[in-house]
Amino acid sequence: MDTTGSRGYPARLPAHRQAVLRPLLVWGLTRALLLSFVLKVIIFPGPDVTSDVSVIYQGWYDVLRAGTFPLDDVTWQYPPAAALAILSPGLLPFLEYATAFFVLVFLADLATLALLLYAGGRPGRTRLGAWVWVAGVPLLGPTVYARYDVMVTAVAVAALLAGSRRPRLLGALAAFGALLKVWPAMLLLGVRRRSAWVSAVVTGAGVAAVFAALMPGAFAFLGFQRDRGTEVESLGALVFHVARHHGWDGEVLLNYGSVEFLGPYVDGVSAGAMFLSGAALAWLLLWRLTARRFEPHTFVDAAFVAVLMFTVTSRVISPQYVVWLVGLAAACLCHRASRMRVPVALVLVASFVTVLEFPLWFAHVVASDALGVTLLFVRNGLLVAATFLAARTLWRSTVTHGLPAGPAGPAPAPEARAAKAPVSP
Repeated sequence: MDTTGSRGYPARLPAHRQAVLRPLLVWGLTRALLLSFVLKVIIFPGPDVTSDVSVIYQGWYDVLRAGTFPLDDVTWQYPPAAALAILSPGLLPFLEYATAFFVLVFLADLATLALLLYAGGRPGRTRLGAWVWVAGVPLLGPTVYARYDVMVTAVAVAALLAGSRRPRLLGALAAFGALLKVWPAMLLLGVRRRSAWVSAVVTGAGVAAVFAALMPGAFAFLGFQRDRGTEVESLGALVFHVARHHGWDGEVLLNYGSVEFLGPYVDGVSAGAMFLSGAALAWLLLWRLTARRFEPHTFVDAAFVAVLMFTVTSRVISPQYVVWLVGLAAACLCHRASRMRVPVALVLVASFVTVLEFPLWFAHVVASDALGVTLLFVRNGLLVAATFLAARTLWRSTVTHGLPAGPAGPAPAPEARAAKAPVSP
């Protein structure tokens, strides 16, 4: 094949190939750097973020291989399908556990990019979403490869990208994702297709029943989650970071697998966070009942808003939580008509501030000094701003400026399917 132009210069690649190769190239460079961090070819400043894999995950792996969940370990706070992520390094027996885990996260990262690139090339779509993923993940630093959240996010992104044309697949993937780490259940919030909900219920019930029958303690995590306190990076923790400078006599300890505040008024602040999560759920239900305009991207935008709300109001905002937002942000911007660009930009900036507060300067956060408190105010402030802007945008585009909603009606006519017109799930 001739690869030279008419004057002997190398021919330029077609535009559509460049649109795929450029993000792949940047992805490869940035992910090689992430792998070098977690494999300790290059030492990243701050505490070692890989110990969760080499110590905690590997310990769970040994227990799970015996056919039971870690019933005596309060740090096991995950739904039953999380066992699959912890056991997955067994697929690469020729590698040490931690190395195999990092390789599998790398492959999940690549699969997510491939899905975004493919979806971005369809009519009405854009590859801007792929660029959000390429840029957002490395901004979080090595922590993103030292947790299993990229695997969960890959499932969530696949669900959202399948939704317009394959609602049953959307439902099945959302249910499976929820059994990996709960939050993907919120992907269904803006979905109107009954087939997606039926698929989610059947898949979720089936997978949960299998785990409950085969492995004791499949749902013990519910009690462990209930007893958690206020983690030092959360929005509510800012109360105690400031209070420590005004005589508050609590302390910071490793508790339930994370660094938390313990002492006077902590239970009240934790209860306040749960109240805010309840208020967020109420707002989302109100939106769902009053929304009148549903476009093909609406259910993706709604998922982004929902996860933003529950992340910001959570008692815990660990760095790996932000990768969920990056993945959903990328899925939003796969749709050319999505109005979430400003909130997505805020999430990307928050991702960079996140790596500064953990692991780079986490000692300052734990000490509640000026640098640590400033970083948390900035990171959490960016997430709060993104949440309010995204929620306002969703409301205005579907309720305030909405159109009368028609009935769900029967499946699209054959001629509509032949035209491949995207529909809202």
